[in-house]
Amino acid sequence: MGGVPVLESGPPQEESTSFGMKKSIAVGSNIETLFGTRDENLHVLEDGLNITIDLRSNGLEVEGAPRDVARAEQVFADYDHLQRSGFTFNNGDLNSMLRVLTADPKVTLRGLAEAGKQRSFGRRTVQPKSVNQRRYLEAIEKHDMVFGIGPAGTGKTYLAVAMAISALLAKRVNRIILARPAVEAGERLGFLPGTLQDKIDPYLRPLYDALYDMLDPEKVDRYLEKNVIEIAPIAFMRGRTLNDSFVIMDEAQNTTSEQMKMFVTRLGFNSKAVITGDITQIDLPNARRSGLVEAVDILKPVEGLAFVYFDESDVVRHHLVQRIIRAYDDHKTRVAEQQMLLSLEGKAAEVRSTETKSAEAKSRERNPIAEGAIADGAASSSSPAPSQERIVLPLPGSRGNE
Repeated sequence: MGGVPVLESGPPQEESTSFGMKKSIAVGSNIETLFGTRDENLHVLEDGLNITIDLRSNGLEVEGAPRDVARAEQVFADYDHLQRSGFTFNNGDLNSMLRVLTADPKVTLRGLAEAGKQRSFGRRTVQPKSVNQRRYLEAIEKHDMVFGIGPAGTGKTYLAVAMAISALLAKRVNRIILARPAVEAGERLGFLPGTLQDKIDPYLRPLYDALYDMLDPEKVDRYLEKNVIEIAPIAFMRGRTLNDSFVIMDEAQNTTSEQMKMFVTRLGFNSKAVITGDITQIDLPNARRSGLVEAVDILKPVEGLAFVYFDESDVVRHHLVQRIIRAYDDHKTRVAEQQMLLSLEGKAAEVRSTETKSAEAKSRERNPIAEGAIADGAASSSSPAPSQERIVLPLPGSRGNE
């Protein structure tokens, strides 16, 4: 692996400081392309590695802990090697890679770039924009069935479709099958006009969007016409065995238990399946339990499966989406805490009532005579007084009964 040339003159290359060490690094002529707009990429390195980077006329000066300075030097070396080998970074990819490698000490810039080339299709490559996205892509490569669970905007469906297209163009599979449950998000669409395809298209539009974003429209239409890419509701999966296929189920949180079991048992030889969903957006009627939630509980011990979880830090949509998701999560947490507090207060009141009754019962058992006397006294006070006989005495001087 090529290294960055070091300075041969000027100040010492290394010196100890109160913050660790300071090292001067000479860099290639095109290193400024690494810096990004307004040096945003350097700021990512500084914040992620806890270092400071100063620009000098003849190179860079990096200060921080020895291990962090060494990692920064490795980034510059990798970037120089990639540029010399003709690698080009697409818009935003370099910034995303730097965020990933600063969050995971095992990751290198060169390793991320070369892994992305292996997932390329046409002139595009599939690059993760977060640590969890990297784990997701690696899980899809290593396992035949992967569950991607997390909030909207984290790239679950988009990356799965990208990996499917990459596998198709590399001839690792013969077709792509995209499935989704036909469940409305809190609405009732009624009887839609048109053919069966016209009726189910509104439910499957997000999958079409991902396809058209990655391939030329003419190629997508040709694949759809020849059934190389097939898009269908979950109900159409029953009874099929899917060989040599890359199968994706989107919005899996809206499957029933029966639908989920039916889908995960469709996998045939030389096939992969990716199941994506957001368990916070379940639209099943009558509060039925989600098949995705049940599958997580049942299938976790099964070997050969992988579960990857996303959070708001993985959101790659508008920056407001991260804040909105975090606000909903915080609200859900507060409501759960309030409900738990009310439940605990209710249980405490019930316990106090039970203890009071128990104490009264024990008191009666200890003083049965007193209890009996009290009971007798209460009985006598409540019973009516006995009737008295009236006696009439004669008056003085009266003759009485003669």
